Amino acid sequence: MTTAALLAQDLRALLSKLKRRLRDQTQGGDLTPSQISVLLRLEREGPATTSHLARAEGMRPQSMAAVIAALESAGRITGTPDPADGRQTLLSLTSACRKWMEKGRTARQDWLTRALQSKLSPHELNQVASAVALLERLVDD
Repeated sequence: MTTAALLAQDLRALLSKLKRRLRDQTQGGDLTPSQISVLLRLEREGPATTSHLARAEGMRPQSMAAVIAALESAGRITGTPDPADGRQTLLSLTSACRKWMEKGRTARQDWLTRALQSKLSPHELNQVASAVALLERLVDD
């Protein structure tokens, strides 16, 4: 295996572990990855119909309807009639969901900040900053 391939393998494993550690810092409840993805999309893009969400997530409308029903029953999203087409329902995050999401982000940020400060020297923090800049180059178009 080449150096780049080994590094890619190690990096994927490390990022997966970091993601799990960050997820452990908050109460995600019993949300599935599909439900989390829908919440993040609604937060990022604003209100949407079930059919729009299904297309965007690459799901069948029937499958998306089940995701939506679970999120509605959990009080995470709400529906209102689409002013442009009364037959459609626009789904959006509830204010309680927005607060819950922000609380989770804050908890993850706090944990990571504390971990960086307690486990790394100032020199190592600079090395991480350099590594982050390099990683950004990998994902920027």
